[in-house]
Amino acid sequence: MIKDLAKNKKALHDFSILETFEAGIVLKGSEVKALRAGRANLKDSFVRVIKGELFLLNAHISYLETTHSAFRPNERAARKLLMHRKQIDKIFGQVSQDGLALVVLALYLSDKNIVKARLALAKGKNLHDKRETLKRREADKEARAAIKRYV
Repeated sequence: MIKDLAKNKKALHDFSILETFEAGIVLKGSEVKALRAGRANLKDSFVRVIKGELFLLNAHISYLETTHSAFRPNERAARKLLMHRKQIDKIFGQVSQDGLALVVLALYLSDKNIVKARLALAKGKNLHDKRETLKRREADKEARAAIKRYV
């Protein structure tokens, strides 16, 4: 059973997702506890390839009040993501050549209670694409409501 600890809903609104990946993430113990308590925000986070390694940037993981002040990490620190070299090279090639973005969709606990990141290669949406998506969702919502009324 996979439990989402934090989701990036804005990424689904601003980007059309082309391909998803799974990556491990390097965290400290207090950060894992904070994630389990739901104290993470991925709203403006993104992933960059720096010197052949993936880093999660601008993700906000708050510390717990019970964390000792000596062990409180920087809340917006760059966090290293763990993937195989071939996967990183493939992603880097697509991001640099095709002009795609690499965004984080969610942080979740795997079956072995390890925190993982769900990454996506995505292409930015234009304003009219966002409007079409909203219209489609609204139409689906109305259709479901109509079916419920008559069933």
